[in-house]
Amino acid sequence: MGPRLRGDDSKTNGNDETEYVPDTTTQLPSLADRVRPIDAGASVVGVHFFGAMPVFVLGEEALLFAAKDGERRVAIHDGGILASACDGTRIVTGGDDGKLIATDAEAHQVLATDDKKRWIDQVALGPDGAVAWSAGKVAHVRGKKGELRSFEAPSTVAGLAFASKGFRLAIAHYNGATLWFPNAAGAKPQMLEWKGSHLGVIFSPDGKFLVTTMQESALHGWRLSDGQHMRMSGYSARVRSFGWTVDGVFLATSGSEQIILWPFDGKDGPMRRQPKMLAQSEARVAVVAGHPRQPVVAAGYADGAVLLVRIDDGAIIEARKADGQPVSALGWDASGQMLAFGTEAGSAGVLTL
Repeated sequence: MGPRLRGDDSKTNGNDETEYVPDTTTQLPSLADRVRPIDAGASVVGVHFFGAMPVFVLGEEALLFAAKDGERRVAIHDGGILASACDGTRIVTGGDDGKLIATDAEAHQVLATDDKKRWIDQVALGPDGAVAWSAGKVAHVRGKKGELRSFEAPSTVAGLAFASKGFRLAIAHYNGATLWFPNAAGAKPQMLEWKGSHLGVIFSPDGKFLVTTMQESALHGWRLSDGQHMRMSGYSARVRSFGWTVDGVFLATSGSEQIILWPFDGKDGPMRRQPKMLAQSEARVAVVAGHPRQPVVAAGYADGAVLLVRIDDGAIIEARKADGQPVSALGWDASGQMLAFGTEAGSAGVLTL
């Protein structure tokens, strides 16, 4: 059965069967021969851009700056890098060395160190240079003036995300998510409850919805105006990657053998609507990244393939051929002219369109 959405825990959309049979007789158009190959030398856990320069976040210690005229590897952590976020001018990383580090094109500096040497495994960047991070059950936020605020969640923090409007942070944890206004000292944080382990978290670009990934093979969402629940289930595996397409029309997700795109246009978002399912494969989608300017999604698969998929008609262009190395990171530059990707085995590349 394909993915389905339930607007609450008791009602199910009855028309939830969707089958897509790929045309295996036609070879995909390919841009793989235009990719600039990069040997990352370690598992790639994130991809960001400083202008037209891709920066690969490696699983151990370092960032790899991959300029056209030469590569530069910079060791910034004493151990594994567990999380990263980028605003175009700096990359903020958290590590198992208990450090939060900001790196720009020239240098890096330690922003914070956990006094108990706990892992810093969640990082988010917000408005006006704000940064959020977590260690254990405690989420921290530092604003543009350097003021520090902290919030202790009901359980270990598993995901952080800033709203696009207003200074509000979403914190995913066991049995739900909490909305916290760090600058409102007297305001009580708002708890959004749903049983289970909530991991990643994201606001819709218009601020109307909040969505979390679950430990189970599902997403959960809330319409923030009234707390209406949305449950998106039917995946073959846990959703580990999700992100918005241009203008926030769809939420693209991994976790199945095709890209699953939930519609979020309109006041009800995906409630009582079916998702689009594109780019069927025998391998599972591992990571997704929406194009910043066009209705296109890049998807990396567990077999190593990277595909560019046009949402309107499902047209596919191959960016990387399958080679058995699971794709672990994808990222577009701000113009949408460059796509960088990396694998668990350390192979990487940059495609210029």
